[in-house]
Amino acid sequence: MDEVVKKDILEVLTDVIEILRIEEEKDVAELRELSNHTIHNASVFQDEDSVSIAILIYSLSKVIERREGIVNYSVLMKMIREAKRNLNNGKNDSYRKSIKGLFRFISSLDTKLKLYIEQVINQAEIKKGSKLYAHGISLGRASEVLGITQWELMFYIGKTKLTDVKGGVNVRERLNYARGLFK
Repeated sequence: MDEVVKKDILEVLTDVIEILRIEEEKDVAELRELSNHTIHNASVFQDEDSVSIAILIYSLSKVIERREGIVNYSVLMKMIREAKRNLNNGKNDSYRKSIKGLFRFISSLDTKLKLYIEQVINQAEIKKGSKLYAHGISLGRASEVLGITQWELMFYIGKTKLTDVKGGVNVRERLNYARGLFK
C-alpha cells in the first residue's frame, strides 16, 4: 500500500474512532463530512484501499442514520480499532480482512450496502470528471472517459466554483494578444 494512502486512511480511522467514541446525534453529520473527504481521496488516489474506506465511511453514516439506536457502537469500535491496529503495524492483508468484516457487519444491519457502494463510486467518478474539466478537457470527453453522463458532470460542476472566472483577461487585451501573434 502506498504510504500516502496508508497515512490518510490511518487519519480517517482515527477520526471515525473519535466521532463514534460517544454516541451522539451529530455522529451522522460528522461521518457524512468525513465521507466527503474520503470520496475526494478515492477520486484522487483511485486505489482499492481508498475506495473501500470511502465506501465504508459513507455506509456507516447511512446505517447509523437509518438504524439509530440499533447499531452496537462497542462492536463497531472494536472492529475499527482492529483495522487501524493492523494497518498501523503494516499488516495490510489483516487490515483488508478487518475492512471486509466491517462490511459484513454493516450489511447485516442494512441490506442497501450495494447501493451505497454504487453511490460512492459514482460520486468519486463525478469529482474526478470535474477535475479533468478544470484542467481543460472538454465536458463531453471527461464524461466519456469516466463513463458518467454529461448531465451528472454538469450538475456537479454547476455547484462548484469551477466556472467562475477570477481575474479574467479583458476582451481587448485578448484581441490585441491574438493580433500580435499574426504580425
